[in-house]
This record gives sequence, structure tokens and C-alpha cells, in this order.
Amino acid sequence: MTIKEIQQEIVDEFSMFEDWMERYEYIIELGKSLPLIDSLYKKDENLIKGCQSKVWLHSDLQEEKVLFTADSDAILTKGIVALLLRVFSNQNPKDILNASTDFIDQIGLKEHLSPTRANGLVSMVKQIKMYALAQESKLTN
Repeated sequence: MTIKEIQQEIVDEFSMFEDWMERYEYIIELGKSLPLIDSLYKKDENLIKGCQSKVWLHSDLQEEKVLFTADSDAILTKGIVALLLRVFSNQNPKDILNASTDFIDQIGLKEHLSPTRANGLVSMVKQIKMYALAQESKLTN
């Protein structure tokens, strides 16, 4: 699936919920399903700066696709990162770099987070794009 298709799928899923409590519960469930990150990658250099809670993010390049693994010490944040990885993991670096993140606004996520969590969300997206840029440079060298 393309990034745009996955984003639309998420927008459709979120539109099925009546209120934000249900959406929060869904995000928490997504976090519980996030595959475990290898403990080898749970180190300071993989921590995302600007997040209130600890969020570790790691990327690998396999068959010209960026694969992300992540974890967080906060359950809601873990769900948010799981949502982002669903969109961006296993995608071509160039597609990640060119992808819009409008789906975040379409589902109303940023406006329903505390300011510090919203900043953390922005930091997560930035870090995902930075990793994609680094992986893309491996492909072009």
C-alpha cells in the first residue's frame, strides 16, 4: 500500500469512533501491538529529542525500503508512534520524504494532545523524515 492509501485508511478508521475517549483507547491498543524494538537500539542516540516521554526510534534499509522500529515508556505515546510507523515503515525513502502528514490534522490528533505531546508528535515526524533522508543518501551513493 502507498503512504497515501494507509493514511486514508487511518482517517476512515478514526471517523468510525464516536468520541475522543474511543480514539485514545484505539491509539493505546495500537501501542500494545507495536513490535518490540531490539534492546540494542534502546540507547540514548535513538531517543527522539523534544518528546516529554522517552521514545526510541531506529531505522534500517532493506530492499530499498526503510523499516522502522520504535518504543516508548508512555502507553499513549507508544500508540502514536505505532500509528506513524504504520504509515511510514516499509516505504521508499523518497516517498517518506515527499509524504504529507495532513492525515494527523484530518483525524484531529494534534488538537487533542497536550502541547508537550503535540510537540513530541512533531518531533517524531521530523525524526522519521531525517532517517528517511539518511537512508536515501545510502541509496544514491
